[in-house]
Amino acid sequence: MDWNDLRFILAIARAGTLAAAARRLGVNQTTVARRLGAAEAALGTRLFERIDGALRPTESGEAAVTRAAQVEQEVHALEHRISGADADAAGLVRLTSVPMLVNRLLIPALPQLYARYPRIRIELIAEARNASLTRREADVALRLARPEGGSAVLAKRLGYLGYAAYGPRKRAAERLPWITYEEGLSHLPQARWIATAAHDSEPAPLLVGDAEAIVYAIHAGLGKSLLPCFMADRDSRLRRLSGSTAVLRRELWLLTHNELRHHARIAAVVAWLTELAETLPPAG
Repeated sequence: MDWNDLRFILAIARAGTLAAAARRLGVNQTTVARRLGAAEAALGTRLFERIDGALRPTESGEAAVTRAAQVEQEVHALEHRISGADADAAGLVRLTSVPMLVNRLLIPALPQLYARYPRIRIELIAEARNASLTRREADVALRLARPEGGSAVLAKRLGYLGYAAYGPRKRAAERLPWITYEEGLSHLPQARWIATAAHDSEPAPLLVGDAEAIVYAIHAGLGKSLLPCFMADRDSRLRRLSGSTAVLRRELWLLTHNELRHHARIAAVVAWLTELAETLPPAG
């Protein structure tokens, strides 16, 4: 087997499609398909199967992806040791979080990070799903729930996000329906709170996938909903309906891979995120 094929296997597992993997690797889709076929032929087994339009690793594929991630990690560690990059806050850091935090918290604060560390580059991965740090899908993660245990990942609670009810500023919100999340996200604390608040009223004819969509739905006058106070209080088109006290709060957790946390670029981003969390309004 060509060891270079491991890079392609890893990219397919992280991206979910051949086209997305090709974009990540900077090659064309035909090349990705050819390298996958070569790897499967060399190993004598299928590594991926198509489920709901996406490529998911088979049992053999999971083993290959895990081993490929380990090889990638060892190569990165060797590169940093040889180049001395660990002594300088420089290089790429892949940072993942939900779209709302990426768009409303991280991106506006990036100029501060770049002013302090001009040689750092950030790859922002805005996804509702939890990207895996152990499989090296990301280097640092900012999440809204206590992470599951695991010795490979270091977790630190940064604080809390307060949530309150909001409606459009220029409309009476009392009779507006509640906008909530799509069924696959009904387990979220904010979705459960909305379900309780809306039990005697007609729901809005709209289900959404994240808080960003809720903001625009309220702007359009489609209803009212629950939003993080740090973002909604700054929006002149929204009006808080639940008074000055947050009605719900969620934990904000910072995750890093244990073996990467001492790298200067990772430590710099962790310090920046910790300071950023301290600027959030109280969640009480």
